[in-house]
Order: sequence, then C-alpha cells, then structure tokens
Amino acid sequence: MIRSLFATAVLTLCGLATLATAAAPAPIPTPPTVPARAYLLEDYQTGRVLASDHADDRMEPASLTKLMTAYIIFTALHDGRLKLTDQVTISEHAWRSEGSRTFVQVGSQIPVDILIKGMIVQSGNDATVALAERLAGTEDSFVQVMNEYARRLGMLHTHYVNADGLPNPDHYTTARDLALLAHHLIQDFPDFYPLFSLHEFSWNNIKQQNRNGLLSADPTVDGLKTGHTDSAGFCLVTSSLRNGMRLISVVLGSGSIKEREQASATLLGYGFSFYQTVKAKGRGEVLAQPRVFLSAATTAPVGLNQDLYVTVGRDVAGQLKATTTLENRLLAPLAAGAKVGDFTVATPDGTVVAKAPIVTLRAVPAGGLWTRMTDHIALWFK
Repeated sequence: MIRSLFATAVLTLCGLATLATAAAPAPIPTPPTVPARAYLLEDYQTGRVLASDHADDRMEPASLTKLMTAYIIFTALHDGRLKLTDQVTISEHAWRSEGSRTFVQVGSQIPVDILIKGMIVQSGNDATVALAERLAGTEDSFVQVMNEYARRLGMLHTHYVNADGLPNPDHYTTARDLALLAHHLIQDFPDFYPLFSLHEFSWNNIKQQNRNGLLSADPTVDGLKTGHTDSAGFCLVTSSLRNGMRLISVVLGSGSIKEREQASATLLGYGFSFYQTVKAKGRGEVLAQPRVFLSAATTAPVGLNQDLYVTVGRDVAGQLKATTTLENRLLAPLAAGAKVGDFTVATPDGTVVAKAPIVTLRAVPAGGLWTRMTDHIALWFK
C-alpha cells in the first residue's frame, strides 16, 4: 500500500542530454498541403501526429481494405490455424472477383503463401476472396471477423462489407484508423511485415509487380499498400524507416498514381527533416532506489515498465529535461509493477512531451515484526 501523507519528492535528471547554453531551437514550418482528400503523418513509436487534414472524415479505403484482410490472415498463421503451405481451392465466387486480379483459375489449388503475395503485391481481389473463404467459409462470414478486429484494434470509424475493397456505401474508414492498422501490422507481425516490401513475385509464369512505386524510388520505404477505385481515388499507406525513426503516412483520394506518391514522399520528407524520435528511458532501467518502510529490503529499485520514446523538433532533442517524481512514503508490501511515481519529459520551455508511471521493478515483501515496529516509530518523526 502507498500513502502520500507528505508532498512528493522531485528529482530532476539530466538523463537525455545537457547543454550549458541552449541555443534557440530552429523553427518548424507548418505541415505541407498535399494533393489528397485526406491524409495523416505520424511517428510509429510515439503515435504523435505530425501532419493531418480531414484525418477523421469517412473515406473509401479501396484496396487498403486488404490491410485488414492481411492482419487477420497473419493472425491465423501466428496462431497455427493456417499454414503458408496449405492448399486453397479457388471457388467460382473468388474467380469471378471484379477489379485487379492474380489470375487464379476456378477449381485450382494454390498455396496460402502465393495467395498472400497475390493479395499484397498484385492487390488481387481473387486471391483475397480465396483467402477469406479459406479462413471463414464465406466472404460474408470473414467480413464479420474483419469488423470485430477493427473494433478490437480501436478503429472506431471503420466498417467493412467485403474483403477486397470494392465500393459500397457502407464500406468506409478514416486516415487515422488506417494509420492505427498499419502500426499494428508492423508491431504485431514483424515476421510477415517484409511481405509488404516485395517488389514483385511470379506465379504460373506471370510476373506481377508491386504497385507501390515508392518501394523503388525510396530505399527507406518498406511498405505498406496501394488502393484505387474511381470513387475512392488513388490511395497509399506508406511506412519508412530512416536512422532508427519510423514514420507512417496515409494518403487518401489523390488524383493519380503520381500524386499519391508525391504526397506520401512530401509528408515523409517533412517529418524526417524537422522531427526526431528519441528513447527517453528504457524498460527496466533503475531510476531510483527509494526507501520502503516496513520492508526487510529497506530500499527498492524503481523504473518504467516499458520503453518511453518522445518525438520532438530536431533541435530540441538534445535539450529535453527528464523529471522523476516519487511518493514520499512507500510502505511494504508492494507488488512488482506497483505505481510509485511519475517520469516526465519536457522541452526547455516546460512543455510536457511524454509521461509514464514509475513502478517497482520487483516485489517488495513486508519485513519481520521488529522491522515493522521500528519503521512505524520512524514514520512518526518523518
């Protein structure tokens, strides 16, 4: 149990960097305006949005729908309910899919691995529907799973009616929801994420090219997916990793392939030019060893239960100030992970850019009778 009977104790750390004379940070211009109906640029580690416009407006996802289909397929592979070598029989419903195709034939059996590449690289609707049917029996049943996963991931402004992204008034999402989905694809499936960077693949003597031109134009781009219908316009969700900093951009409703790629490249260039993401403190690092009353150990190591990153202007990263605030009275027993304070990171002008709970890094059991008695006496004078 923790009792805060006195004011908290504050310890200021110089853990990120210190400058004797801090120069004024360089100005950061307003985000660029890009040719798209909606867009969003965010840092992968911190989720900080660096640029956006109409990010919460309802939009058609087109083939960006396949990002959710991929998420569900990857989940099934991870859980062992599906194998890359499993053979999938192509139904007439899958074979008759409209739009982009992987050129699979009705009645043929094709490995899951090939169908996934057809879905991601070629954006094949036939391959996508075949995977949906393999996992859920019918595409309609698979769509129910898609909507449930959207709910679980927090995509609260997304609704699906098909697995491939063909237009429908009730089939929609937002730029912010797509950025969240991209984040989870990168975070949850590091083994499968490289599929999004494939430039091409061959099947049945047909070479199929990835429609994401940024994969070739920018070596730091490693995914994710293109989309297009006449009503949705040209869409692109992109992720780029430069010098340890990963950004995610979402561009919806551009006028052409060139425009969506230019828009994505412009947003990424802005983010990498003017911002930096740094690790403020690592998971499990000991921040302090405060006194714990009524315990045999006397003191206990405390720190963060997860890595803490911050995204700030490039000239500010070296001037961040980290502050540890601990409760004045800590009383055993304390479970591992019990909150005992806060870790705060602020810019030189005092703006808080990150905050995380400080927790006990291991359990602190109560001491013996003599220890508890003497500590109770000590507490009277504290």
